[in-house]
Amino acid sequence: MSKTADLPLPDPSRWKALAFIALAQLMVVLDATIVNIALPHAQTALGISDANKQWVITAYALAFGGLLLFGGRIADLWGRKRTFVVGLIGFALASALGGAAQNQGMLFGSRALQGVFGALLAPAALSLLAVMFTDAKERAKAFGIYGAIAGGGGAVGLILGGFLTQVLNWRWTFFVNIPFAIIAAAGAYFVIREPAGSRNRSSLDVPGVVLSALGLVSLVYGFTRAESAGWSDELTIGMFVASGVLLLSFVLTEARVKSPLLPLRVLLDRNRGGVYLSLGLAIIAMFGLFLFLTYYLQVVKGYSPIRTGFAFLPMIAGMITGSTQIGARLMTRVPARKLMGPGFLTAAVGMLLLTQLEIGSSYVGLILPAQLLLGLGMGTAFMPAMSLATHGVEPRDSGVASAMVNTSQQVGGAIGTALLNTIAASAATAYTASHAALGARNPELLKLQSMVHGFTGAIWWAVGILVVASAIAVTFINAGRPSAGPATGGSGSGDADGVEDEFKVPVVAH
Repeated sequence: MSKTADLPLPDPSRWKALAFIALAQLMVVLDATIVNIALPHAQTALGISDANKQWVITAYALAFGGLLLFGGRIADLWGRKRTFVVGLIGFALASALGGAAQNQGMLFGSRALQGVFGALLAPAALSLLAVMFTDAKERAKAFGIYGAIAGGGGAVGLILGGFLTQVLNWRWTFFVNIPFAIIAAAGAYFVIREPAGSRNRSSLDVPGVVLSALGLVSLVYGFTRAESAGWSDELTIGMFVASGVLLLSFVLTEARVKSPLLPLRVLLDRNRGGVYLSLGLAIIAMFGLFLFLTYYLQVVKGYSPIRTGFAFLPMIAGMITGSTQIGARLMTRVPARKLMGPGFLTAAVGMLLLTQLEIGSSYVGLILPAQLLLGLGMGTAFMPAMSLATHGVEPRDSGVASAMVNTSQQVGGAIGTALLNTIAASAATAYTASHAALGARNPELLKLQSMVHGFTGAIWWAVGILVVASAIAVTFINAGRPSAGPATGGSGSGDADGVEDEFKVPVVAH
């Protein structure tokens, strides 16, 4: 009897399950940007000071980024479906609390709770896909959809945030999560059937949980504080030093304990390591761009929140096309590095166009084609990255491997916002100082020119970061293309270059 005949039959409900998993992922990704547009309105309504307004974003980022590895381990230990449903219910309750907030304490607390439940939900969602889709072609389609949402959801959040804020009020940027969560939780409860035998019932690595959470929180807060207080601030430096010590201690601990939170075999595989690193760098560049384009369109061009949101549609269209029509179609034909490397370079070309931004730049002539290239490149690269990040891992490690994808994205987003915004602010200040004569004649014009000059200076850095991400993807990732049929384990025939095929899906019993 052939190997294929011995394989377990695929779950007949897997495509229905994908719809609910994708809906939940969209909700989490939306939440990273939807609140940004509503923030000025919430600040006014609740009397939040300028010094404290950053905590609406920071409270979520710290909880989410700090607890992702723990959330991934809980999914492996407790069961992915159960963790997924609990995460959705908790996220909905936290969102309801945020929408009903009567003061800044309630709002900050709700954002932190959203981060906590998001840290349960996100890795559970990705690891469910990893264990439910084992056929290479089906896996390509599933991760194409997931990758498009992961990449383009942030831009969708800007559109939805602008619409809800302008037509209703800022509270609906929280309340909108509730129907998303209820539908996804109900669907998951009745449709998802997690494969048997894929849990990791080892005891929980408490020292690893504490060290990883504190280390990641210190790292995210360090970058967040650097944005407002500067890189030379004592607390900023202290956070980076503490993060380095804590994360190094975490690695040393994981190498010694019997049941590590993050088995180093997951992290040190060159393919997964290349994915985590290149994906994190790409997110740095992309999140910085979201920030700059939002300010450019609203402040410089005078766009309304809704119009600003719709101005990001070309990027979303590019991401969906790159992920579902390019990445998903080619993933079973070419090695992942031959999609990720050129994908990140295509995105870098889009970024390069945006270095030509001026006050009077045409949206159709410059911003639209730049967004299309950026979206196509990111979508093409994200799709194989999401799939490869969980390929080859033992089923019991799929939750924590998925958490590492989210961790690289979350940390990358925090770094991108802080690093590129700081670079832009410094460049703008230098431009203002060197054009004092213009300021005396037309201070408003100088303000806008300085802002745009700062944006383009930071975007040059984003171009370089994407080029480095492409180089890492091509250099580190050596997995061949996946086989066209069900994965059976063992070594494959390799790709056209003779590289051994490591891109195999572990088979788990249903």
